[in-house]
Amino acid sequence: MAKLTVVIPYYQKEPGILRRALASVFAQTLEDFHVLVIDDESPYPIADELSGLAQEERERITVIRQPNGGPGGARNTGLDNVPADSDFVAFLDSDDVWTPDHLLNAYQSMTRFEADCYWASITGGDAFYYHFGVADLEKSETVTRLSESPLVVELPELQDVMLKNWSFLHMSCMVIGRKLFEKVRFEATLKLAAEDVLFFCDCVLASRRVVLCDAAGAVRGEGLNIFHSIDNDSPQFLKQQFNTWVALDTLEGRYRNRPKAMEAIRSYKHTARRQALWSQARRIKRRKLPQFDLLARWLWRDPRLIGSAAELAVGKLSR
Repeated sequence: MAKLTVVIPYYQKEPGILRRALASVFAQTLEDFHVLVIDDESPYPIADELSGLAQEERERITVIRQPNGGPGGARNTGLDNVPADSDFVAFLDSDDVWTPDHLLNAYQSMTRFEADCYWASITGGDAFYYHFGVADLEKSETVTRLSESPLVVELPELQDVMLKNWSFLHMSCMVIGRKLFEKVRFEATLKLAAEDVLFFCDCVLASRRVVLCDAAGAVRGEGLNIFHSIDNDSPQFLKQQFNTWVALDTLEGRYRNRPKAMEAIRSYKHTARRQALWSQARRIKRRKLPQFDLLARWLWRDPRLIGSAAELAVGKLSR
């Protein structure tokens, strides 16, 4: 069996997207891998995406079908089915593509520096302007260089840095070792927001060592993304903000002994409250009822929601 397992959650509505991702997998310079594709009840049939593959490529793919559980649930299914003799798991979203040396850089960096977790940089179009490369961290953070070509670094305060701004991290650039893939899982219920960030943090907390590579591991692609149809006026926006708050509340329990991390988490929680309440105010303005059921669930878990509502009301009245 292969030493590295590739986990791809699949849910798309257009042809060719998974085929494009798989082409980048089979173009890797490191070839010792097996592929698990988790069909999360994709509207576009997976058989059509696999039909054009060469026989030797098809034999290296295992398809697992499951009821729709979102990207976190699909990745968990992949992690639960990693072959016993695999040493590493690499994640790839079905709408992204890998650069040819991604797996080779990950394997060499993780084995050389005995790391449990690895991220490469990601590139993409203007729509993903918020992502930045690993080398950019040197401009503002304390960074230890481990290798120059490719540039591999580690951050002594990675936990604080990633909670302040995790835009240098991406799921399709992440590779983890056995210590992590045997026990760390996604919180699948948070399918609209932040389940990936929570997983990132849990992996960092459980790792002996995390290394970051500036070489681009993936190119951000275009396909169906759960966030594409959710804007501030979408009915799903409140649920997205609530799930974000739940993830942040969970993180707060992980980082109680790290003041800088706690400060960032609480700031994000406050932002989630304000954005959620503004969305409900806009509903009222459009003569629609607020989403009382979800607001009640949120208030039951987070009484500070009342204080945020009062702040917004006072601010509006003062203007």
